[in-house]
Amino acid sequence: MGSLVAVASDLAGCGGDRAHTLSQTTDTTVNLYMWADEIAPDTLPSFEKLTGIKVNVSYFDSPEMLESHMLTGSSGFDLVMPSDAFIQRHLRSGAYAALDKTKLPNLTHLDRALMGRVASSDPANAHTVIYDWGTMGIGYNSAMLARHLPGVALDSWNLVFDPTLASKLSQCGIGLIDDPVGVVRMVLISMGRSPNNPRPQDLTDAERVMSKFRPFIRNIDTSSQIQGLANGDLCVAVSYSGNIVQARKRARDAKNGIVIDYLIPKEGSLLWFDLLAIPKDAPHPDSAYRLINYLMEPAVIAHISNADNIANANSDATPLLDPSIAEDAAIYPTAAQQQRLFMQTELTSEQIRVITRIWQEFKTGR
Repeated sequence: MGSLVAVASDLAGCGGDRAHTLSQTTDTTVNLYMWADEIAPDTLPSFEKLTGIKVNVSYFDSPEMLESHMLTGSSGFDLVMPSDAFIQRHLRSGAYAALDKTKLPNLTHLDRALMGRVASSDPANAHTVIYDWGTMGIGYNSAMLARHLPGVALDSWNLVFDPTLASKLSQCGIGLIDDPVGVVRMVLISMGRSPNNPRPQDLTDAERVMSKFRPFIRNIDTSSQIQGLANGDLCVAVSYSGNIVQARKRARDAKNGIVIDYLIPKEGSLLWFDLLAIPKDAPHPDSAYRLINYLMEPAVIAHISNADNIANANSDATPLLDPSIAEDAAIYPTAAQQQRLFMQTELTSEQIRVITRIWQEFKTGR
């Protein structure tokens, strides 16, 4: 695709309701809080050029960081990017404004099936809009795994969660995302247990499994995984699909000979959705609506997906995707893979308390 400057020019010249929506506001600023590396470099500058609205963007590297702001309130943010696994608790606390969908005409482009999945956490999609989505799985350096695990099938969580295999891979480096709920849920899936309604014994068993492979984990850090895989400091990472695909792209761009692959284990894994929501006390809500609507423009979100290699939920953007993106199962899972993916639903406060304790002890190696 071409530059978003051209897209912005097209939007500025369009007629009808959408042009009216894009041209009317009293706000001149929008404060955005989002994941790093999930937007094209020219997206926000193009929005600023089109609208005259200044975007102040801050980044987080774990959903817990965002949650700490949302549950305490008065964050100063106008638009944030919560994950679907946390949205029910945020909504119950009254963190987000109900969306005025008349201000978001580009919602008509979104995939109804994916919206239906998110509606299980945000009924009627009343407070959130899907920005992007993906899976959790294992990214790996193909050459290093062939060297350290010759003849081993690369299709299971056992690559990391079985201490016998993990001990061999520890020589080349295993990384985990710093996502307590996500990691524990993946361990539960590997054990054939429910990731969304674990019994106390399930969590006890998961903790036992985690304690056995913990000695072989090099680091637990989401933000460093992409570069770690791309430059060969890690040979395996349990992570979000978007991180793995970005690591693969960096290695290719660097032409360093490192080949990164991604697998959704045969036992199953998790779906994730990054959502857009307006905090209830947002100081500039009109600007937030304009930015959401801009991001839902098919040409805009397709450009973002082509740049960051992460799936979007915009049906009308699909023809605008680079074929290498649209046909990549690491980005857009096949129908067979999707059958093995679990939506994440809210855990009870007691389950969260136990997982938090498990994670604290796991991270410190105690």
